[in-house]
Amino acid sequence: MENETQEDLVEEAAPRFEKEPVPERMDLTDEELDHVADTAIASLKQILKHFDVGEVTIDEYDGDEGELILDITGDDLAVLIGRHGRTLEALQFIVSALTVRQIGFRFPVIIDIEGYKNRQRQKLEALARSSAKKAAQNGRSVKLRPMSPYERRIIHVALRDDSRVRTASEGEGPARHIVILPVR
Repeated sequence: MENETQEDLVEEAAPRFEKEPVPERMDLTDEELDHVADTAIASLKQILKHFDVGEVTIDEYDGDEGELILDITGDDLAVLIGRHGRTLEALQFIVSALTVRQIGFRFPVIIDIEGYKNRQRQKLEALARSSAKKAAQNGRSVKLRPMSPYERRIIHVALRDDSRVRTASEGEGPARHIVILPVR
């Protein structure tokens, strides 16, 4: 277990959470949504006590796909992002796991730090569009770099309505990547 990376643990745990009943966002009352948000914020605040980040503000808002987004702002938050966003991924995984355990069902909770993930999402969506264009124009598949499950999902979602291409994930563990295939 010591040799497993955080991403391996996320990949292993994800199916366990996916099997739990997931209510549709429309099925939850405003009071239930508030409970989900309060639970996630309380878990996040407990974790942040262990970091020397000073005063932070946690803004809560709804994402484009019904997820709860908690955006942390403050003075010195680079330590929470970590190298290539790995600490942020781990923080999100822990908060999500704690929230699931407390509320009894899986609800998508995204942790962001001063818009970092939003900026990364925009870069990934631009990469997806340019790679799709390249695959369609050249008639050949385009293999992207290995990505986290969250990053791969952004690529898949960005291209799901693009009739010129289809996407597929290939590889295992940290080498898992997306291939963009032209539709013939």
